[in-house]
Amino acid sequence: MRILVVEDDADLNRQLVDTLIDAGYAVDTAIDGEEGHFLGDTEPYDAVVLDIGLPEMDGITVLENWRKEGRNMPVLMLTARDRWSDKVAGIDAGADDYVAKPFHTEEVLARLRALIRRAAGHASSEITIGDVILDTKQSRVTYEGKPVKLTSHEFRLLSYLMHHQGEVVSRTELIEHLYDQDFDKDSNTIEVFIGRLRKKLYSDIVETVRGLGYRA
Repeated sequence: MRILVVEDDADLNRQLVDTLIDAGYAVDTAIDGEEGHFLGDTEPYDAVVLDIGLPEMDGITVLENWRKEGRNMPVLMLTARDRWSDKVAGIDAGADDYVAKPFHTEEVLARLRALIRRAAGHASSEITIGDVILDTKQSRVTYEGKPVKLTSHEFRLLSYLMHHQGEVVSRTELIEHLYDQDFDKDSNTIEVFIGRLRKKLYSDIVETVRGLGYRA
């Protein structure tokens, strides 16, 4: 899954980015509202972590503009603990959830996982296809009850397809959601990772829909 972090505090920004990368996400980052608005308006994200108090353009304005422009990705707002009015304003502007500062990064991860699951129509932290179980909380996969060792990119690919199971997902969409903005989008690594998944799990875990993409 691909996440955008918009936070002007350099230390907190880096902390969030490192935590999300360690959890298996592809992450883009912005340090002011204008840059964050541009990225959120032009790139496809599975979720956004958005601070309210941003330079150039505040978080509420950024979010209101996204919603007016039809951008419906889940947004987790970061608010000041003693400013209940910020929380109300964020929810009214279209935020899906909020975390008050200071916070534990584990809480941010848990809330993001929940937002992404709900956006894809899943209520449980475990997503199942046949004998394959994806545990989004533990970031692990089991097949027939046994753990399967996947690389971070293999896990991202399987996770995205299982979150959208039954849907045909194009190669372009997979690349846009699995990698950050600096990735070479002409790469053929998607096919390589799908081949590895078929060997590690079972051959038809991912179906190739000729001319359209892939489906789990």
